[in-house]
Amino acid sequence: MNFEGLDPGLAEYAPAMHSALDPVLDAHLNPSLLQNVELDPEGVALEALPVQESVHIMEGVYSELHSVVAEVGVPVSVSHFDLHEEMLWVGSHGGHATSFFGPALERYSSFQVNGSDDIRQIQSLENGILFLTKNNLKYMARGGLIIFDYLLDESEDMHSLLLTDSSTLLVGGLQNHILEIDLNTVQETQKYAVEIPGVTIMRQTNRFFFCGHTSGKVSLRDLRSFKVEHEFDAFSGSLSDFDVHGNLLAACGFSSRLTGLACDRFLKVYDLRMMRAITPLQVHVDPAFLRFIPTYTSRLAIISQSGQCQFCEPTGLANPADIFHVNPVGPLLMTFDVSASKQALAFGDSEGCVHLWTDSPEPSFNPYSRETEFALPCLVDSLPPLDWSQDLLPLSLIPVPLTTDTLLSDWPAANSAPAPRRAPPVDAEILRTMKKVGFIGYAPNPRTRLRNQVTIKYSKLGLEDFDFKHYNKTLFAGLEPHIPNAYCNCMIQVLYFLEPVRCLIQNHLCQKEFCLACELGFLFHMLDLSRGDPCQGSNFLRAFRTIPEASALGLILADSDEASGKGNLARLIQRWNRFILTQLHQDMQELEVPQAYRGAGGSSFCSSGDSVIGQLFSCEMENCSLCRCGSETVRASSTLLFTLSYPEGSNCDKTGKNYDFAQVLKRSICLEQNTQAWCDNCEKYQPTIQTRNIRHLPDILVINCEVNSSKEADFWRMQAEVAFKMAVKKHGGEISKNKEFSLADRKELGSPEGVLLCPSIEELKNVWLPFSIRMKMTKNKGLDVCNWTEVQWGPARAEEEHGVYVYDLMATVVHILDSRTGGSLVAHIKVGETYHQRKEGVTHQQWYLFNDFLIEPIDKYEAVQFDMNWKVPAILYYIKRNLNSRYNLNIKNPIEASVLLAEASLARKQRKTHTTFIPLMLNEMPQVGDLVGLDAEFVTLNEEEAELRSDGTKSTIKPSQMSVARITCVRGQGPNEGIPFIDDYISTQEQVVDYLTQYSGIKPGDLDAKISSKHLTTLKSTYLKLRFLIDIGVKFVGHGLQKDFRVINLMVPKDQVLDTVYLFHMPRKRMISLRFLAWYFLDLKIQGETHDSIEDARTALQLYRKYLELSKNGTEPESFHKVLKGLYEKGRKMDWKVPEPESQTSPKSKAWDGTRETGLDAAVFSSVLAL
Repeated sequence: MNFEGLDPGLAEYAPAMHSALDPVLDAHLNPSLLQNVELDPEGVALEALPVQESVHIMEGVYSELHSVVAEVGVPVSVSHFDLHEEMLWVGSHGGHATSFFGPALERYSSFQVNGSDDIRQIQSLENGILFLTKNNLKYMARGGLIIFDYLLDESEDMHSLLLTDSSTLLVGGLQNHILEIDLNTVQETQKYAVEIPGVTIMRQTNRFFFCGHTSGKVSLRDLRSFKVEHEFDAFSGSLSDFDVHGNLLAACGFSSRLTGLACDRFLKVYDLRMMRAITPLQVHVDPAFLRFIPTYTSRLAIISQSGQCQFCEPTGLANPADIFHVNPVGPLLMTFDVSASKQALAFGDSEGCVHLWTDSPEPSFNPYSRETEFALPCLVDSLPPLDWSQDLLPLSLIPVPLTTDTLLSDWPAANSAPAPRRAPPVDAEILRTMKKVGFIGYAPNPRTRLRNQVTIKYSKLGLEDFDFKHYNKTLFAGLEPHIPNAYCNCMIQVLYFLEPVRCLIQNHLCQKEFCLACELGFLFHMLDLSRGDPCQGSNFLRAFRTIPEASALGLILADSDEASGKGNLARLIQRWNRFILTQLHQDMQELEVPQAYRGAGGSSFCSSGDSVIGQLFSCEMENCSLCRCGSETVRASSTLLFTLSYPEGSNCDKTGKNYDFAQVLKRSICLEQNTQAWCDNCEKYQPTIQTRNIRHLPDILVINCEVNSSKEADFWRMQAEVAFKMAVKKHGGEISKNKEFSLADRKELGSPEGVLLCPSIEELKNVWLPFSIRMKMTKNKGLDVCNWTEVQWGPARAEEEHGVYVYDLMATVVHILDSRTGGSLVAHIKVGETYHQRKEGVTHQQWYLFNDFLIEPIDKYEAVQFDMNWKVPAILYYIKRNLNSRYNLNIKNPIEASVLLAEASLARKQRKTHTTFIPLMLNEMPQVGDLVGLDAEFVTLNEEEAELRSDGTKSTIKPSQMSVARITCVRGQGPNEGIPFIDDYISTQEQVVDYLTQYSGIKPGDLDAKISSKHLTTLKSTYLKLRFLIDIGVKFVGHGLQKDFRVINLMVPKDQVLDTVYLFHMPRKRMISLRFLAWYFLDLKIQGETHDSIEDARTALQLYRKYLELSKNGTEPESFHKVLKGLYEKGRKMDWKVPEPESQTSPKSKAWDGTRETGLDAAVFSSVLAL
């Protein structure tokens, strides 16, 4: 802290306080301190102030826990919470150091550091404590032993130190330099020049060193060279204190007035991203100290010397109600510090007292503190009693004298045997059901123990280095969950694994900008190409958020609701299920039916005016309304799904009445209810009986379970219990847990397929849902529904001509309950043979669990087991047996080459003179293997959510959401090589929180059709161009293409990507920027003030040519390895920065003549524009 402008009375404490160690109190001492305080005979106060036995601390609110005297009458000059142990260190103006252990502030050690100068800063290390005085740096053990004593020049006036790493220290003060000291050799290694009057406060982040000057300035310096990068002129008088957290810097100080220096009640706050000041924060105290206390928010604690403390947000408004008062014994507070855990605050006053404030009754100073060593107590003859009945009691508790004789316990080997602790026995149910293959046993999980719950967090690089393969060992693609409204991931997977829907959607293409069917088809194409890598539905969800009906139905969650889990996910996904089927039906209703969707017999798959979605999901019905006057009205209608309607009063029925699922389903389909309706005959509303009859059954039966209350949950629970008891009674009474079923028993209990492995008792619990159901249309327009098993009905036959249909369960979507987060949605899906054939080359069916990007095979009984305490059914999908075999499921790519031809811009102000690219001619259409240079620029829609750990490392909770803003493709061969043929700016309707202009070159207004002068297109239009290039087989050349394709939402085969970031990379080394590679190999200086995607794409192409030249087309890897070694050596010397002076050239000769290239570009542009 800078002491300029503080109370002048503090100058009275400058003389040494220990010149004569007599028990004489200072004249400024408050007499009240003498009560119950004993003085050591040598004159140092060792006893603490009395504290009440019970101190009431309100959880989450800071209040005083303890006060203690460090040194009577001598002001506290510095306080510091130990970063390794539960200790608080304080230093005095007399050069004395004292440590206190734990929140009770028990005195641990006390020793003299310097005989004349005050202690100005304390820093804790693993093996000891660093103390800084005016011209002395002393490293001492926590008990007081000196490790080293480093004397500085007598002219030095040091005020602050900064530990940059475990062995390097920066020391600064009121002189024109800062010293760098190596703690291992205790030698000065570097001296950095600074401007006078020097540095009194130092802070560090992962970007800069921050130096506070007494002149009121704060300078930001480079971490390697210590050169000034930026400078903030905070106060006109003097700087008192400042702190840094995240992207904010806050400072307090003194301003010059006519009468002298005055404490400024405006805190200066700076945004480190834009390097400029934001709105100053007015506080209601005179700030002398400030610290960020980032717990749930980035709070600031502002402390005045008179003892007032105020909490406020750095970007908000200060509230006088947030002020609390520290009651110092002396007139002034001299020091302030915050523990690493943010649970404790320490204040030191001018009378030598230390005040500890905490937000909990039992605070901890550090998240993970090591155990503190205390002096060994004197051993006495009495030992605690030992319980010999305890097998694990260590006999080492009994002190034994050192002897060379044989001990009584040292039994010979003949009379003793080792007895290791045995492993717990294997569950008998596992042993019973285990099948051995060689020496390995396989058994189904008995589910007698809870599953391990894993909290998934991203690393500091977000998605770049996250190990998705750890959670998905299959070749199917998961979906990433960090995108807003990604709760529907499970339903997207269900629709994808419906083979007719997958083929239909991928054959669809229309002109609408936001068409859910088109975007879903693009996403399905990515899922097809993926070999286990996760995909993200960002483009689909982007289109979803633009649909007005989705917003009206409450399907679009705000970020706060999604994070807090306020919405009921089960209801939400059922509404989404109805919405998506309706939306897909509308999107396709007016289009001509694709040729691929004509029946095997040649008949049309759907009727005129209807959509294929309608034929797959629609159920045609007759709704009859019978008035009590006898008048009957009949009208035809259709529905895409059904909602389960449960028997009335079922929750009150404690007798355990049995309802088959088929009975409840029939009641829900053929619904009969009494309601008020308009009667034309009576000409008024009358009580009527509404009945519903089925005319045609759908191919895919979709059911919303509507388990939205405890009533429905109790019904499911009761029916599962009744079904289980009935299964047991069929075998003549109660069956023990370990009793085995024969194959005949298994089939009688309801196995749909009669596989060889018999289900256990545990597998039959919580099961009410059948794997198959049988439906039959009767002659009187009735419907018979029953549970279907092969044992009961025999093998499946082609009974459709008799109006009999068998539906097999294909998917269940369930809500996993969690009261803290709102839970999550997962899907159990029966993946068919065609999907396994494409991905794995085998033909079989298997149930899988889909939980975002976590995919794992499961037993089929897990798909129908619903423990209503934590697993609630939401949606069921049944499909007609042998549905896929009826249709030709070929996919014809609907994207044609015409998408690459010239198109009009959406921007009203765009003119031909602003054209930056030349569209492809018909004779330039790319072929398989052609090179295309690609680069993309992005803007930020949602900032990254991260937390800072106690050790200073960052943990990413939710990665930032990016959106593509500009895409450029340049020709990679031919006479126009290097000339762009795509340079599209992407129009967006979503709010952009950061244009990233420094890195993207995108400015506000570039993406607005009303004022933009760029070639503006829709994302869908540009996406189709890239999809065509991928499908045709071109090879993309660029720098960092993996992230580009990820944000654009494209899945590109690896053999079609030539990424220069990997071509010029050595294993286990850093990635090299395009700018440095261009300077080193091509003698080009790019990305000067901002990035330009045309320049970047063209440079990547040139680098690829250079790579082929240096590696002899990949035939000489050893010589190219030497080139890479030289590259990395040069990069380390240059600190990976391109030199600014134009006179300095790269060490490599030019690969391309930049002047010739530029001239070629201009010539081609001129000739084409002239045409």
